[in-house]
Amino acid sequence: MKRTLVTGLAAAATLLTLAGCSAADADQAATDTPAPAPDERVLTVYAAASLTEVFGDLEAAYEAAHPEIDVVTVFGGSSELAATILEGAPADVFASANEKQMDVALEETAAEPRIFATNVLTVIVEPGNPLNITGLGDLAREDVVSVVCAEQVPCGAATVKLADLQGIALAPSSQENSVTDVLGKVASGQADAGVVYVTDVARSEDVEQVTIDGADAAINLYPIAPLTNGDSPDLAQSFVDLVLSDEGQETLAAAGFGAP
Repeated sequence: MKRTLVTGLAAAATLLTLAGCSAADADQAATDTPAPAPDERVLTVYAAASLTEVFGDLEAAYEAAHPEIDVVTVFGGSSELAATILEGAPADVFASANEKQMDVALEETAAEPRIFATNVLTVIVEPGNPLNITGLGDLAREDVVSVVCAEQVPCGAATVKLADLQGIALAPSSQENSVTDVLGKVASGQADAGVVYVTDVARSEDVEQVTIDGADAAINLYPIAPLTNGDSPDLAQSFVDLVLSDEGQETLAAAGFGAP
């Protein structure tokens, strides 16, 4: 039975906030969701917001192969997820959008993290690109209201790296806690442009992609690892194995992620 606990940062922020989310908060959020059937076991996966759609597909594939297991997936900014894991949240698997945030939670891992995908950045604008934005440099224009991820978030760290390499002084109107928030602000018209991963473009019909020349200079590596503090640590490796399998890699490739 598919039962996703949190399906985006707007919801994840309720569970995972930079102000400080305790294990008790996570437990309370879990009690607010429908309880699994008595004969089901729960496997909790914490995954970066940019993995929302593709991990939804992998969750369904895992549950189809293991009908006795209910996968509950929590999506959010990798930095928030890592911090919450360290606070004792009962997660069985962590999939981060970069290695830095996996390193933050490394003491809670049960095995060596494995790289399972890569991703690169792109600019998104409103459909039709009325401001004629042609690349990352145009986000520094005074007439462009832009949003990016906060620097502690993987997409934000990659944005800063790419801007520095290209000598661009960005002046965003806001810095968000995940690519989901950046995507939402551009899609809703609150911003003219934003920086997300190429895989995020397909998540909204209300944005258009503008390719960043040289984006491959700031490739994000996505690591995954089983954790020790979840309710089903004995099941964690089997989900990791699915992500690393040919089936998992084909699903990720179809969603636009690069090979590890």
